[in-house]
Amino acid sequence: MAKEEAKIKVYSVKRSYGKWVTIVEGVEKDAKELAKKLKSQLACGGTFKDGRIELQGNHKSKVKEMLVKSGFSATQIEVD
Repeated sequence: MAKEEAKIKVYSVKRSYGKWVTIVEGVEKDAKELAKKLKSQLACGGTFKDGRIELQGNHKSKVKEMLVKSGFSATQIEVD
């Protein structure tokens, strides 16, 4: 799936002990590389599992800006 066709959903959930996790779903191509780049730029931990990127902390607004800079269209990114 090309970058132009992907529908990307970015949202945050509160996990145990009150910790926030930002989830990025819908990134198919080079997702592991994108996860590594996001973790580095946000200075946070995270992982790629079950077809989605999980970042430690609440980074919804910053992630959208970074995805746009990485070549994704702002219209295809949905932030909840």
